[in-house]
Amino acid sequence: MTVPATGQVAKLVRHPIKSAGYELVDRVALTRDTAFPFDRVWAVAHAAARLPLPLAWAPKLQFLRGWGSADLMAISCVSDVANSAVTLSHPRCPTETFRPDDPADAARLIDWLRPLWPENRPEPAQVIHVPGQALTDQDQPLVSINSLSSLADLSARMGRDLSVHRWRGNIWVDGWAPWAELDLIGREITVGTARLVVVEPIGRCRATGANPDTGVQDADTMAALEAEYGHTDFGIFARVIASGDVALGDEVRI
Repeated sequence: MTVPATGQVAKLVRHPIKSAGYELVDRVALTRDTAFPFDRVWAVAHAAARLPLPLAWAPKLQFLRGWGSADLMAISCVSDVANSAVTLSHPRCPTETFRPDDPADAARLIDWLRPLWPENRPEPAQVIHVPGQALTDQDQPLVSINSLSSLADLSARMGRDLSVHRWRGNIWVDGWAPWAELDLIGREITVGTARLVVVEPIGRCRATGANPDTGVQDADTMAALEAEYGHTDFGIFARVIASGDVALGDEVRI
C-alpha cells in the first residue's frame, strides 16, 4: 500500500487516569523517550492486584480497565495539569474533581468509580502513581497514532459511526489512505516539529466495542476487524526520538 507523504493532525487526546476518562487538547510538547504528556499518569488497581514493590509499571490486568467494564469508557475529563487535578464526568454519575495524589481525594475517586465497576470483579482498591512512568499497557514510553481514514473505513463496513474515543489513541491523523499506517512499521515520521519511529501495530481488545457516549457494549469491533481485514490491529505505536511541539493542523510527514 502506498502511504501518502503527508497527513494532518486532526485530534490530540490524553487519558490522565488509565481507563477513566478521555480529554481532547489543542497542542502538546512531545519529549524524547517519553509517553504522551499527562497520559495515564494514574491508574486504579483492584483488590486482587499484584503490584511490584517499590511501585513501578505493572501489566494492565492489575488495574480497572475498559475490557472489564464498558461503563468506564463513558467517562470524560478535564485536567488541571498545574494542580495535578482531574474533573471526571459520566452520564450516570455526578461531575467531580479529584487530585489523585491526595489520599482523601484518591479515596473519593475510588468511591466514584465503584458503581461503574462490576460487583463480580475485585473492587477498586488503590490509586497508583509512579513518577516519571506512564501507566500505559506497554512498559516502554510509546505514543499511539491512529488514522481517521481507517476509522471511517471500518465504520462504513460496520454500518455505524464509530467514535475516536473507543480507541483511546493519542494522535489522530487525517489524509492517509485507509490502513496505510500499518505499513509504517520501522519508519520515521515527523509530527509537527517532533520526530518519531513507528515500532508496532496496536492489538485491540473488546473495550473498543463500548460506546463512549453511553458506556454500553454496542459494537463487535473485534469480530469486524477480524472478518474484514484478517487481524485485530488498529493504529500504531511510535517512540519519540526527537522532541518537538505538536498542534492541531500540523503536518505529519513520512
